[in-house]
Amino acid sequence: MHQAVTMDEAVDLIPDGARVMLSGFMGVGTPDGLVRALAQAGKKDLTVIVNDAARPHLGVGPLVAARCLRKFIGSHIGLNPDVQEQMRSGELEVELVPQGTLVERIRAAGVGLGGVLTPTGLGTKVAEGKQVIEVEGKPYLLEPPLHADFALIAARSCDYVGNLTYMLTATNFNPIMALAGDVVIAEPEEIVPVGVIPPDAVKTPGALVDHVIGKH
Repeated sequence: MHQAVTMDEAVDLIPDGARVMLSGFMGVGTPDGLVRALAQAGKKDLTVIVNDAARPHLGVGPLVAARCLRKFIGSHIGLNPDVQEQMRSGELEVELVPQGTLVERIRAAGVGLGGVLTPTGLGTKVAEGKQVIEVEGKPYLLEPPLHADFALIAARSCDYVGNLTYMLTATNFNPIMALAGDVVIAEPEEIVPVGVIPPDAVKTPGALVDHVIGKH
């Protein structure tokens, strides 16, 4: 059952060292209020799973700039010099995952699968230490599921029972990540009465949402 919380209460739920998924695609669909609040709270040693590092002022950027991260797991860091600098200095561990593999590993965690079979990375350094499984005569890498302690999800709209809708590229990762977090915290742009969101527009059902950032 979802519960309305303030931004400060949501931040207090997330301890140092937590494994956190951040929704969004190049900052579109990222819960910016939660990102800024976590950075201002001085959280430490977070492992963040996110599609990309965006830019210093976008997406996960403020958390990187505030040095809240111990590890970054994502598919692209090329537009955020802060991530590159902290990676080169050894301050930040970076695990780069091909985008398709990343989203399928998250989906696997969300639906209870033991991993994903993919040919991406075979014969490269990416394959080192990973199990290779042959299916119908073809080899595949076994990539493990990616889950998180917390999934922080931005939404366009949320109704009183926590049903969520998204817009534009936020639809890429947000519904998938909402499946894969032990605790799901939603940061909607607006909260509307039940019935305003048409049933076929709901991308994340309220049963998956533990907390909603309320409007105060």
